[in-house]
Amino acid sequence: MTLEMGSVVKARYKTGTYVGSIKEERGKFYLVEILAVLKHPQQGDLHHPKETEDVFFHERRALAQNEKANIPKTAVSEYTNTVPEYSDSLRTAVQQLKHDLKEQPSSRYQELALANVETLEKDYFK
Repeated sequence: MTLEMGSVVKARYKTGTYVGSIKEERGKFYLVEILAVLKHPQQGDLHHPKETEDVFFHERRALAQNEKANIPKTAVSEYTNTVPEYSDSLRTAVQQLKHDLKEQPSSRYQELALANVETLEKDYFK
């Protein structure tokens, strides 16, 4: 399927999922402007998921409203639902991530990830 400039899309970027609008085609990528967050990025090291030993445990923020990201075309698909308001979508995505983390067995990863999410939550919604 070929998407056109201005198309509203669902885009997976690293471990997050977003709703965005295509601004440019760049070879194997689209430049996507972020409109909403569907899934908040996971916390920690992207290359060593859920590990805490001998890795740099990153705080991973969601892409900001109107931020533009180069996203591989293979990670972009048409989005046909109503586009949620950015701050509402971010709040929902953060709450879902917290819920998912709390459902996991207790671990050092869970502890660090929840701490990161709570710090991000305070910053996002101050």
